[in-house]
Amino acid sequence: FNAAISARCKSGEWKEALQLLSVMAQRGVDSSIISSCAATSACERTGEWPNALKLCSRMMETNAKADIVLFSAAISACEKGDRWEMALQLFSAMNQCKVQPDTAAFSALISACAQGGQWERATQLLSVMAKNRVETNTITCNAAITALSKGTEYETASRFMSMMEGMKVRCNTITFAAA
Repeated sequence: FNAAISARCKSGEWKEALQLLSVMAQRGVDSSIISSCAATSACERTGEWPNALKLCSRMMETNAKADIVLFSAAISACEKGDRWEMALQLFSAMNQCKVQPDTAAFSALISACAQGGQWERATQLLSVMAKNRVETNTITCNAAITALSKGTEYETASRFMSMMEGMKVRCNTITFAAA
C-alpha cells in the first residue's frame, strides 16, 4: 500500500491516495506513518488543507507515531489554505506528541503567519527558533520578511534582511522581492 499511496501522491492524485488509506482501514491494515505522511503531503501540495488536518488528527487519535514530516505537511497545508490559526494549533499539538519542531516546521508556520498578516507572531517564532537552537535558513527568513512587509513593517524587514548576512543566511530573489 505504501508504494501505491506514494505513487498517487507524487502524481498529485490526493483523492486516490485517500481512497487507498480507506481501503487499508477497511481491510484492517494499519496505515503506517509513511502512508499518512505521503497522503498528507499530497493534500498539502494540492491545497487540500481540510484533508491534511483530518489525516494528522487521525494519526494523533490512534496514538500512532505522528512525526515531523506529517506535522510540517499539515502546517504547510494550513498556510496554503490561509488558516494560520489552525497552523498554530498544529504546532502546539506537536509539543503534546513530543515531536521537536525543525526548520521546515517553523518555516511553514512563519509562512502561515505571514499569509494571515500576523507579523508579530512570525517574529516571535524566530525568537523561539533561536532559543531552541533551531537553524534558520533562507526560506525561514524570507517568510519572516514577507510577514513584516505585509504588516507594513518595512524598516524592520530591511534591518532583518541586513542581519541575514551575520546569521550566515543567503539572500535570494525572493528575499529582495519580499522586502
